[in-house]
Amino acid sequence: MDSTDQQLIALLRQDARASVATLAARLGVSRGTVTNRMQRLEDAGVITGYTVRLRPDTEPNLITAWMSITVEGNQTREVIAHLLGEPGVASLHDTNGRWDLLAGLRAPNLVELAAVLERVRLIKGIAGTETSIHLQTYKLS
Repeated sequence: MDSTDQQLIALLRQDARASVATLAARLGVSRGTVTNRMQRLEDAGVITGYTVRLRPDTEPNLITAWMSITVEGNQTREVIAHLLGEPGVASLHDTNGRWDLLAGLRAPNLVELAAVLERVRLIKGIAGTETSIHLQTYKLS
């Protein structure tokens, strides 16, 4: 996957219902290019489906976790591009302090959460991570 694929996946994660024309305009490529890339990503099993996003409190059976991430050197942009394409990453935040990034993770079970953790830890440029499973929410804004 190149950076255009990563950007396409990021746009689809924001709005899986976006039209091919809208995606093409945002990426600065032709509609045919978007269609071909989506088909290639689907054929390769990178894109396995399209879905709707719900408020976190509407899916109480999902496992959620926070992953703090340290990035090696000056590779933050590359790491962010990979994380935006990871289906288990529900949110991604740039931070200051000990950690460079904070990723909100979501998975249907612990086995899938472990798979997400493994995929994220294998991303080139990630120096270290620390993950905490979310147990309970006391206030939603």
